[in-house]
Amino acid sequence: MKFSMIVLLVLMGVVTVFAVQNSGDITVRFLHVSRPTSIPVVVVASFAAGVLGGWLAGLPGFFRRRSEATAAARRIRELEAEVGDLKKTVEKLTTPSTGKAQ
Repeated sequence: MKFSMIVLLVLMGVVTVFAVQNSGDITVRFLHVSRPTSIPVVVVASFAAGVLGGWLAGLPGFFRRRSEATAAARRIRELEAEVGDLKKTVEKLTTPSTGKAQ
């Protein structure tokens, strides 16, 4: 298991324990909207929003690395074909001719 997955699981456990131990009711206000809810809902929603925000922040880098990997794989194929052509050329130049010299 990756280290980051273990850290994420531990963090989720800590958030869950915190939410369960602090299960009181509160009123959430955002702009002009006010709504009564429980603390665990707010904690879990905040945690989920943070995870989603981190994931979205990482997407551009993911797509950039994938594009670079595709370009590198294409370049590798081109170079391998060039090496194959050069090997054939070397074989032709180093193979003795079978014709007799007169």
